[in-house]
Amino acid sequence: MKTYQLNAEPRTDLGKKAAKSLRGEAKVPVVLNGGEIVALPYTGKLNAGQKLVQLGTENRAIITTDLTVNADDVRKLIYTPDIFAIELAYNGTTSKAILKGLQFHPVSDKLIHIDLLEVNETKPVIVEVPVKLEGHAAGVKAGGKLTLSMKKIKVKAIYSAIPERVVINVDDLELGKTLQIGDLHFEGLELVNAKNAVVCAVQLTRAARGAQAKA
Repeated sequence: MKTYQLNAEPRTDLGKKAAKSLRGEAKVPVVLNGGEIVALPYTGKLNAGQKLVQLGTENRAIITTDLTVNADDVRKLIYTPDIFAIELAYNGTTSKAILKGLQFHPVSDKLIHIDLLEVNETKPVIVEVPVKLEGHAAGVKAGGKLTLSMKKIKVKAIYSAIPERVVINVDDLELGKTLQIGDLHFEGLELVNAKNAVVCAVQLTRAARGAQAKA
């Protein structure tokens, strides 16, 4: 997975009015999730931008961090099919994170909020990874048409083990056949989508149907 460098600043002034003011300055509010889980009542010290979010009715909470980033700094992170491990610098420290959610304005389509998830080498995460087909399907050689139904599939793994692309060889895919999630296996990756979800298929074309009828 590629690495993306991103600088952020703590955000202590929260609420809709404050967020709107930030956007007017070409900045985007960010929430970094997946922080440390602590017992309540919490007696430790929270850094600027950090807050406690209670986990249900438990006497435990997770530390999340409210941040802000410059809109220009995230364009290449947002408007790309690539996935990144983000090196997020804030409060004088650096954390590893992945992109988990985006919110856009319903009218202007302007980016208005980003959700990040802090990651490490012990906690598996779920990420949508682009699919790349390779090879020449047997069914295409017989006159069929190869179609890709899922441009991305969800995988679960340690972030450092997640590839930039999931490569699927289609050489043995026959005419009229499909490849489903349950047919795929990648070392170190757990596929999260439904096992019967169709990833790709070789569809019968009109010419192929005609050839089959003559046969």
